[in-house]
Amino acid sequence: MPFTAPERKRAEEIIARYPHSKSALLPLLHMAQDRDGWVTPEAMEDIAELLGVTPAIVLGTCSFYTMFKREPVGGLIVSVCTNLACLVNGGRDLLSGLEQRFAADDDVLVEEVECIANCDRAPALQVNYDFHGPLTVDAATEVVEQYKSGALTARTISGARPGASVGSEG
Repeated sequence: MPFTAPERKRAEEIIARYPHSKSALLPLLHMAQDRDGWVTPEAMEDIAELLGVTPAIVLGTCSFYTMFKREPVGGLIVSVCTNLACLVNGGRDLLSGLEQRFAADDDVLVEEVECIANCDRAPALQVNYDFHGPLTVDAATEVVEQYKSGALTARTISGARPGASVGSEG
């Protein structure tokens, strides 16, 4: 879906903060992803036009960063660390257990990630960029279920706090 007039205005405000318009690429990708739940091809074309670059440059950036999703993924992204500290403390088991438990849940994407810098709480994971750990599979499942039920408030899939706009101060 293309940007609406208010979204284009917001995008132009973000672009104006940078000495080089191309520097606004990541915030604009976050903005599009928060709106649609993923970065659509139409959003990539809009961003390219706004920045005066080719859609291939936007796609290249979007495909480089794993935080940007190029297909719908649901509202919760569970990122399980399997780097060294988490690996030796059960990260691989945590990942497999969560993959099995949420395999049929279209609202939850379980993904393996490298270090999330929470080594002292291994095995650790993030749900939409909020840290949790150390966790067993059962405890992690309960955390995800709390987000699903609304008992815990999830950030957007780009990590913004609910109600905060992308690129806003604070």
